[in-house]
Amino acid sequence: MKDTYTLNVAGLTRELPICPVNEHLDIAAFVMFTDVELTVACAAELVKKVPEHDVILTAEAKGIPLAYEMARQLDERYVVARKGLKLYMKDPVKVDVKSITTMHMQTLYIDKFDIELLKGKRVLIVDDVISTGESLNSLMELANVAGGNVVGIATVLAEGDAAKRDDIIFLEELPLFEK
Repeated sequence: MKDTYTLNVAGLTRELPICPVNEHLDIAAFVMFTDVELTVACAAELVKKVPEHDVILTAEAKGIPLAYEMARQLDERYVVARKGLKLYMKDPVKVDVKSITTMHMQTLYIDKFDIELLKGKRVLIVDDVISTGESLNSLMELANVAGGNVVGIATVLAEGDAAKRDDIIFLEELPLFEK
């Protein structure tokens, strides 16, 4: 098996390292951190496809560059569901999540300020990659708890079975590598 996967997305080509998840599965690691050209290009392509919305919601950390850039291009706000409780958070709400790239259960938090940004708003959930949908489900639950209305889900890559879903807007499929 090759050590990398060639990804073509938003007019750009990147070589993604293939990393083991467990003894039966490898994934191609897609990380937008530090790749400004890729982040800007993917955000521009997604902005063309997403429905009307008022605010973007993403999970810490890998979705932040994309959510920020989409919000910047659209001149709107975005909310980050944090993976840890912070001292500044007032009246936080939380949901648990387990994603394919995390070996243990995590918790996502938003606080009173974020709830006010989401309450009664049309929410677009944004992430870099959607695979199992666990992180996505947690973000949808947070939006619901905050009183937001999820109107769309956008991601750069839909991995594995996520590419078969009809409720996700994505730019490219990312295969899973079964051993």
